[in-house]
Amino acid sequence: MKVTIVGAGNVGATCADVISYRGIASEVVLLDIKEGFAEGKALDIMQCATNTGFNTKVTGVTNDYSKTAGSDVVVITSGIPRKPGMTREELIGINAGIVKTVAENVLKHSPNTIIVVVSNPMDTMTYLALKSTGLPKNRIIGMGGALDSSRFRTYLSLALDKPANDISAMVIGGHGDTTMIPLTRLASYNGIPVTEFLSEEVLQKVAADTMMGGATLTGLLGTSAWYAPGASVAYLVDSILNDQKKMIACSVFVEGEYGQNDICIGVPCIIGKNGVEEILDIKLNDQEKALFAKSADAVRGMNDALKAILV
Repeated sequence: MKVTIVGAGNVGATCADVISYRGIASEVVLLDIKEGFAEGKALDIMQCATNTGFNTKVTGVTNDYSKTAGSDVVVITSGIPRKPGMTREELIGINAGIVKTVAENVLKHSPNTIIVVVSNPMDTMTYLALKSTGLPKNRIIGMGGALDSSRFRTYLSLALDKPANDISAMVIGGHGDTTMIPLTRLASYNGIPVTEFLSEEVLQKVAADTMMGGATLTGLLGTSAWYAPGASVAYLVDSILNDQKKMIACSVFVEGEYGQNDICIGVPCIIGKNGVEEILDIKLNDQEKALFAKSADAVRGMNDALKAILV
């Protein structure tokens, strides 16, 4: 199995490292426009092989899409990262042209690939990739929900003082500081609702911390986070390549699901060898439905801004 990661920055390189270390793919290609950058990252990762025991072949290339031919999955991380005080939405104009060009180039050499979009604003970039390529909707997936859910589980773990891997929790809606919806009502610790252990006040703080998870890290680091985003992409790619059919919140094109149409937004999906194999219908309560509708309106507004830029 072959994976291409376009963009060898912190997120892309971490994704390549995790995929290699875990043996998710037999071959990983890192591609970047900066001369020698992807080559250096790939060589650095390959020099870990003897000490960590992986056999994945990792190759770096400078803007040579022919080397990506035959990729089963292509991950797009290209674009500029957030700076402190910058929202994901502010990246629309800068990253739109990059994502569109990358998607078109990878499809010339891997026409049957599944594309995973990481570039921000992720929901809008996913929508752009879908509309500009004309691919079936199951083959364009936005990663954001996997990362947001991971952060949600982490904050719940800290509040409960219990292992994050014993916690089941999901974030749906747009991948933005004000648009994501941590489903506190449905979160559980080993099958027991977390509401049995945590007060409403604590749960609201967990939700708020989750929604600002990316901005918090940007403020601390001076740039976007990369360890958790890179690992979240690898988790999603693993479910595709190995047909694991995991339920993962992903930004996908909806046609009536959750009362929405013609946008890409985070919803629970079954992810397997065909990409998005099913969108699951979780029964939301009235408050959650209202929050989801508000989130969808915000995402649709960003899409309108994108359309204005591209005209």
